[in-house]
Amino acid sequence: MIEPSLLKEKNKEWFLRLIAPLGTLLSRLHVHPNTLTCIGLIFSFVAGVIYSQGVFFWAGLVVLAAGTCDVLDGQMARETGMDSKFGAFWDSNSDRFGELFIFLGLAWHFSITSDGDSREFSSPLAVLMVMLALSGSLMVSYTRARAEGLGIECKVGWMQRPERMVLLILASLFSPFAGTGDFLMLLAVVIIAVMSHMTAIQRILYVKKRLRSEGNASKK
Repeated sequence: MIEPSLLKEKNKEWFLRLIAPLGTLLSRLHVHPNTLTCIGLIFSFVAGVIYSQGVFFWAGLVVLAAGTCDVLDGQMARETGMDSKFGAFWDSNSDRFGELFIFLGLAWHFSITSDGDSREFSSPLAVLMVMLALSGSLMVSYTRARAEGLGIECKVGWMQRPERMVLLILASLFSPFAGTGDFLMLLAVVIIAVMSHMTAIQRILYVKKRLRSEGNASKK
């Protein structure tokens, strides 16, 4: 049984319909999908810098822009016939770099003090949680890549990349309206840290089950 992701497919389809006109416009302007991937990566780097300064709301908007680029590049590549193996390879790697920039920015924020006043949530433990969120995110991607290397499609799990980005964006956008923006942001990081590692374990168990099933089928 394939465990569903936290984001329902109808929500993903709704977002695709929402940004479809932008994709059409970019296609008419002859923007190459790989160029859009690079723009998304730049947005992620900028978001990381903004996160490091603790300006979560604007960082969240920039992450949303980066995520939009990430969705559109693949869609445009397929619709314009410009999809390629290198494009898919570059897109996957830029996603990893993008998350690295974002989490490094958050780690920087939670590791320093502001104007000489100690932040309530600045601590080695907070930085550790950010690093666990990053490592979990990378492991989710790694387990999928290794599974596909074995010929198994592996997109199972609760905390996949869309879920991670949506959670970060929501925490960022609501941080100005919360009692403490740092607390809400750190809470999102903790959830990602825990659930991304759970997702990696889900994928490991899924691949084990598939391999065992294939092994039994070959013996018949």
